[in-house]
Amino acid sequence: MNQVPQDQTLAVMLRGGLSENAHRGRISVVATTDGRELYSVGDTGAPTYVRSTAKPMQAIASLGSGLAEAYGLESRHLALMGASHRGSPEQMAVLEEMLALTGVPEDALAVGATLPAGSRNRDAYIAGGGRPRKLFHTCAGKHLGVLAYSKLKGWPLEGYIHPEHPAQREVLGAVARWTGEDMSQVTVGRDGCGFPVAAMPLRRLALGYGRLASPELAAAAGVDAASVAAATAVTRAMNAHPLLVEGDRRLASILLADPNVVAKSGAHGVFAVGLRREQLGVAFTVANGTEIAWPYIAMALLERFGSLEEETKQRLNAAFPAEFLNDAGEPAGRWEAELPK
Repeated sequence: MNQVPQDQTLAVMLRGGLSENAHRGRISVVATTDGRELYSVGDTGAPTYVRSTAKPMQAIASLGSGLAEAYGLESRHLALMGASHRGSPEQMAVLEEMLALTGVPEDALAVGATLPAGSRNRDAYIAGGGRPRKLFHTCAGKHLGVLAYSKLKGWPLEGYIHPEHPAQREVLGAVARWTGEDMSQVTVGRDGCGFPVAAMPLRRLALGYGRLASPELAAAAGVDAASVAAATAVTRAMNAHPLLVEGDRRLASILLADPNVVAKSGAHGVFAVGLRREQLGVAFTVANGTEIAWPYIAMALLERFGSLEEETKQRLNAAFPAEFLNDAGEPAGRWEAELPK
């Protein structure tokens, strides 16, 4: 029987002073310098599927091989390799450029044709007579990156999403090395987009994000120079183009606009943050798999462990106010994080 990890309450939704919903999960805060876990909630050693938080680390393998130089990829293209895009016109324009620069056909993407993930983008696209296409898949940038990597290396494009494909072996190995995890201890499942996805202790994901924020510390820990340069390139791109990474009013994009932060969401509850000045990595997962409680958990953690620009704090509070309203526009309750001391 599968053992359920030990979780604790991280956030509650209060209505009339009573807790209506409690969101449980796990948190790990790790020092990037030496990998020590400085703060933990729940079982941070339990295997956790990293989902789309892995994207910047997955890009390390291909970028470390000279992919950007070979195809003339620029910062905005690298941002899409680490993205979970919402199908905005700006994101789609960059993906079209990636198709043209790499020569990878859209039909090669091993995903189904779909519509934009963002509701406003989807409604506008449908109103204009648009039809589903593979490039609208939220992971299209990651797929294009690995397809271009396979093309560069002379590996077959067919089967590029399978664990035994040489590109995926390199990608999984890069994620394991970057997080300091022994590959033999990594459980590999299948992500929603078809890619292999690693499950590892939450504290390893936290360390990986600390290193994304401070790649020079990964170098000090023995990570090779090409990987360090690749991680530096992809995270700089994400900070330079935060709206390309996820989208308007998305938690990760708001945080990425702050030069101190590297952040990315993953499906089914996982979120990760790296802090440059503090040299910390932070990862948490919400056990019920939803993202509605993310902002309140993240803001409480960053208030305790990090430092954000004042503009970032204002944008977070505007996008995710603690008080929520009913359909009549009147106060109905509030969100509160419940982080143990």
